[in-house]
Amino acid sequence: MADAALWTALADPHRRAIVALLLERPRPVGEIAESCGLSQPSASKHLRVLREAGLVRVRQDAQRRVHALDPAPIAALDAWLEPYRRLWNRSLDTLGRRLDATSDDT
Repeated sequence: MADAALWTALADPHRRAIVALLLERPRPVGEIAESCGLSQPSASKHLRVLREAGLVRVRQDAQRRVHALDPAPIAALDAWLEPYRRLWNRSLDTLGRRLDATSDDT
């Protein structure tokens, strides 16, 4: 099962926005703060939560700290969600067949 820290980290909309930004490419905290409309201290706090959950890695680049997405926890979350995805797909397929049958009757 996915770690509780991962769920907690992704529960916040600002952190999900940061993850989406980092999906594009690694970024320094200032750029993340500006793109998300956050103060730099607020962005740093969100990044700390994401790092502690294992979602983000940081590397030093001269005077800047550059944050990058770590795909491993996302892959683990995806694997955990797979059985539920199959359940929903089956349910939606069944609904689709019923709707198709209903529209054929009219």
